[in-house]
This record gives sequence, C-alpha cells and structure tokens, in this order.
Amino acid sequence: MPRNVQRILVIKLSALGDFVLALAAMKKIRQVHAKAHITLLTTPPFEALAKICPYFNAVDTGGRPESFPEWMALRKRIRAANYDRVYDLQTSAHSNRIFQALRPNPPAWSGVAFGCSLPHKNPLRNGMHTLERQADQLMYAGIWEDAPTEPGSAPPPDLSWVMKSATVDRPVPGANKPRPYVIFVPGGSAHRPEKRWPVERYSELARILYSRGFDVVVIGGPAEADLAHAIQRAAPRARDLTGRTDFASVARLGAKAALAIGNDTGPLHLAAAGGAPTIVLFSKASDPALSAPRGRVAILRAENLADLPVAQVAQAANSLAPTA
Repeated sequence: MPRNVQRILVIKLSALGDFVLALAAMKKIRQVHAKAHITLLTTPPFEALAKICPYFNAVDTGGRPESFPEWMALRKRIRAANYDRVYDLQTSAHSNRIFQALRPNPPAWSGVAFGCSLPHKNPLRNGMHTLERQADQLMYAGIWEDAPTEPGSAPPPDLSWVMKSATVDRPVPGANKPRPYVIFVPGGSAHRPEKRWPVERYSELARILYSRGFDVVVIGGPAEADLAHAIQRAAPRARDLTGRTDFASVARLGAKAALAIGNDTGPLHLAAAGGAPTIVLFSKASDPALSAPRGRVAILRAENLADLPVAQVAQAANSLAPTA
C-alpha cells in the first residue's frame, strides 16, 4: 500500500445491538476518509457482516486477545500498520488496554482512553443515546462539525448496502402470493432473563397476528429453538428460523417484514435497521433512552416484562401494521 494512503483503524468489538448502532458513525468515518485504507478491529461473530460492509478495506477479528502472546501479536499488528488515526467506538476498559499497550507512541486516538490525543470530553456522554454519543465523539475528533447531538436527532444506521449484496429471488410462475410476515425475536442474552417477555405471551400474540392475516417468523440463535417450538405449539404455522440466519439475512428479513416484535436484543436492532416497523419491549433492565433502535419504532415498557399484557402489544402491532 502506498504510504501516501491514510491508514485508519476503527474499533468495535460487541455487542450486536451496539455494533448495529455504531454503523452510523462508521459511515461518517468512511465519508470523511473517503480515500483512506480503513481496517475494522472486531471479533469473529461480526466478520461476515463487516466483510460486505463498504466502510472497510480490511477486517481484523483479533480484537479480544486473551493470552499474553495474543496481546503481543495484536500490539505488533497495530504498530506495523502505522495507523494515522484510531476511532475507538468501543470506548471500554478493554479498548483502553489496547491503547495503553501501544505506549509510548500510540497513534492519534479518538475515544476515552486515558491519555489519548482526541478525547471525547463531554461529561454528559454516558447519558446520551449511542447514536448521538458517537456523533458527538466524532465532532470532538474534528470530523463532524454539524453532528446531530440533540436527543433523538441522529438518524438510524443505513443498511442499504446489505440489501444490495443479496441475490434477487425470482418469482415462481403460478405461485400463490405469500402472506406478509411478522418477525418475532423472543430471545436474548441467556444471563439476562429479565429482558425477555414470557414466551407464552409471544405464543398468544402469534395466534392473534395469524388470525389477522400475518405469518410469523421466529429468529434467534440455536439455543433459542425451544422458544420457537413453544410458539409453534400455539401457532403451528409459525416458521422457526432460529440458528439459520446470519446477521445480513436478519437485516434482509427486516427489509421485507410487515413488522418486527421482540426484546431489546441484537437481532431486533438488525431487523429494525433493515427497515422493519418495530415494536421493542423494554424492562427496567435497560434504558431505551440510551440504546433503543431508531426508525419506525414503538417502545413498550414495563418494569417487569411479565406484567406487559398481550393486548397492549397487539394494539401497537395493529397501529404499525394494520390487518394484512
């Protein structure tokens, strides 16, 4: 690579919902550094999505070293790349350790790592939604003068590039027109059960939506197949896609869905960013002011999600997606 080509490193390691929201800041970084060679430092789950993303020229999935040799290998790779600038969108204790490992001469670094040259000094940053907070960080870094930093002002991430990478389905002559479908995301982090609406409520909602003319598609990881099977027992025509969708295909499903309904978890963020009208269910375990998806989104809250009635979710569904 010619040395006159600017070298940029972007750091975003996890989690899926945060990664999806960070795509808005990543897009701005690419727009500003249009001719730069940009590398994303991330983790293996995001490799496939990142490799079809037009914002990056290269993807390094070694962003979470565990052993000492792995840390030294990461340090060596970053130093050898001779980056002109680093945008740390993870802004965590872990990414701070990466910065400290690069001393005494770290690259220009945007983030909150102690001693970095482009610090995000806004004392209110921890109370900002991810979209506005990262826009504000890029403003402090000097690349986004008119950054949308007022609450609710930042636009959702643009996933149109995911749609462009998809193969086009050809219609089958004489086939029946498919019913519109609703995506269900009943799962979430296994260690955060308080963020899940009870599967029995999803089952009841599936019956209601099917009677209104919608098919139901259940998505999630392989470990959430039991949730899909429980919904299928109540609504046998519901489709189980748990464990069968990568990140890009979830976004594509969202682009064509009549509606997406689910807990505050990564796949729901992807479906919303793909374009699905979305109902997201929040308990007291997380704050929508900090992390809710943006777009055509309805937020329903209950301190304990077990107290959120099916009728309230069904009413919101009817508002966002009238009877098929």
